[in-house]
Amino acid sequence: MSDYILEMNHITKEFSGVKALDDVNLKVKKGEVHALCGENGAGKSTLMNVLSGVYSYGTYSGDIVYKGEIGKFHKIKDSEAKGIVIIHQELALSPYLSVAENVFLGNEQCSGKGVIDWTKTRAKATEMLAKVGLEDEDVNVPVSSLGVGKQQLIEIAKAMAKDVELLILDEPTAALNDEESAKLLEIMLELKKHDVTMIIISHKLNEISYVADSITVIRDGHTIETLQKGVDDFSEDRIIKGMVGRELTNRYPIREGVTIGDTIFEVQNWNAYHPEDPNRQVLKDINIQVKAGEVVGLAGLMGAGRTEFAMSVFGKSYGQKISGTVKMNGKEVDLKDVRTAIDNKLAYVSEDRKGNGLVLIDDIKKNMTMAALRNFFSKNGVVDSNEEILKAEEYKKLINVKANSIDQAVGSLSGGNQQKVVLAKWMLTQPDVLILDEPTRGIDVGAKYEIYCVINDLAKAGKAVIIISSEMPEIIGTCDRLYVINEGHIAGELMKEEMTQEKIMGCIMADNRKGA
Repeated sequence: MSDYILEMNHITKEFSGVKALDDVNLKVKKGEVHALCGENGAGKSTLMNVLSGVYSYGTYSGDIVYKGEIGKFHKIKDSEAKGIVIIHQELALSPYLSVAENVFLGNEQCSGKGVIDWTKTRAKATEMLAKVGLEDEDVNVPVSSLGVGKQQLIEIAKAMAKDVELLILDEPTAALNDEESAKLLEIMLELKKHDVTMIIISHKLNEISYVADSITVIRDGHTIETLQKGVDDFSEDRIIKGMVGRELTNRYPIREGVTIGDTIFEVQNWNAYHPEDPNRQVLKDINIQVKAGEVVGLAGLMGAGRTEFAMSVFGKSYGQKISGTVKMNGKEVDLKDVRTAIDNKLAYVSEDRKGNGLVLIDDIKKNMTMAALRNFFSKNGVVDSNEEILKAEEYKKLINVKANSIDQAVGSLSGGNQQKVVLAKWMLTQPDVLILDEPTRGIDVGAKYEIYCVINDLAKAGKAVIIISSEMPEIIGTCDRLYVINEGHIAGELMKEEMTQEKIMGCIMADNRKGA
């Protein structure tokens, strides 16, 4: 019998005449962790959707050979019946159902008469959670009461309940912090010991190098190469070379020709309370300032208050009992709502591009122009469609959005290209100050580089840029200065020459000791 549990041979998949996959080949050995790497839009998720039956048999050419048999999966249920389970990047849990109900959603534990056996459901849910390190979790609480990290583990428990043999994880750590990511990787290695074969798609190359036995690189819909641990070079630089087709000697482009000007954005004594609990103070006396042409980072651990701060400043879109002063170009402004913030040349790129940044069913043009529609694309309430088209085409070319046309639905774009559309949307409002919240989350190294180039161009144009990122190397590589936020207040400030991961963590630890 073959060593391979899965062979995908000569897979070709087209959308409207465009080949998303072109003669792709993939071989996965039984019991291994096999990584799929490639830039956004390379075809990784499309290939896994072919495998799992999201794109049904007959809509592609080529063969899926699973456990020695040709797989003809017309829907997800067909592949699940064979032990293939896919966990998509967007979690498929029902927030208002309990943990136990979610673990067996679509796979209900019924008695002989077709009635759900709740005792059995809860007992088996507890058993499944123990396999992913959540043995102490209450299976009766709503899933929405748990953090994203635990929800990701519940997705895996849900897969285990379906007697999974081949588990596909699409960007499983994209929304997790370092601690949660490390825990998930260890659970993957534990599952491997129990003969679960896994395919992982991830842009976090350090995690890939750690957890994977083999790496297949896909570029522009073609299979480029497969690397084996212990045989081939497994370094991040080697993986990047395969992904982008060249050496990427500097992941952070050098910022040249930028003049740091006067302070154009200042926040003084900023306080805010939790939106649902008026007694819980989330932000405490925050003071920051940013100069024209300067890129300033907000560093800190998950839950430190960085996003809450950005949203509360941007038109008070988070929190209650907000107090403090905002100055734009030396003049005090009252940013009472989002419209007023935009009118005062402040823009905020949300960390959740799908939920808060884009209308996925609308086209690129509408998404790019929606925030600037009132001030730049309409007169007396009438929209100038020609100007909309011209600007959307200009920005599509300017920041290299890979799409057939500006009429393409944003939901059909890769994550990196969606992120570029969000950036264009706020650049079109012509802001003086741009806050970027996790601007490169879930996108590949090539697309990251392009976004860093856009940030440099904004600085060169004299804009003030604030970057919130959970990736410390990104903060260090892109920022001129940074503020460390811990438990809702400023724990320290570091200049470019002082920035190291150790210094950032040192600020946080020192602040924790003060509060102890």
